[in-house]
Amino acid sequence: MEMKNNNLENQNDDMCEIYDSHEEVVGRVKERIPDEAEFTELSEFFKIFGNPTRLKIISLLSVEDLCVCDICEALELNQTTVSNQLRILRANNIVKYQKEGKMARYSLTDLHIEMIYKVGLEHILE
Repeated sequence: MEMKNNNLENQNDDMCEIYDSHEEVVGRVKERIPDEAEFTELSEFFKIFGNPTRLKIISLLSVEDLCVCDICEALELNQTTVSNQLRILRANNIVKYQKEGKMARYSLTDLHIEMIYKVGLEHILE
């Protein structure tokens, strides 16, 4: 990801030269933003995506449903590591699993998770 070089000579260019808020606009946007509890919940949700191993698992499951063994092989990680991350993802409703005999096959809970992952990836690849 490329970081933009800040020009220190123009460091206040990103601020209003006078402080004069627009009450009508402020009122409109304040009516539409989530409440504090929703922001807290959303913040916790996004923290789940803050771990590279969990993101790799989400990446794999965005392609195809997989059993734990296949995830381990694809990521070259041991089952304990993968299981711990899957447990966190499952507890946060990111993935679900279905038993198939002695196998546990994992999938993303819904299309929203795949979309969040893919949009995030697309953003950093711009």
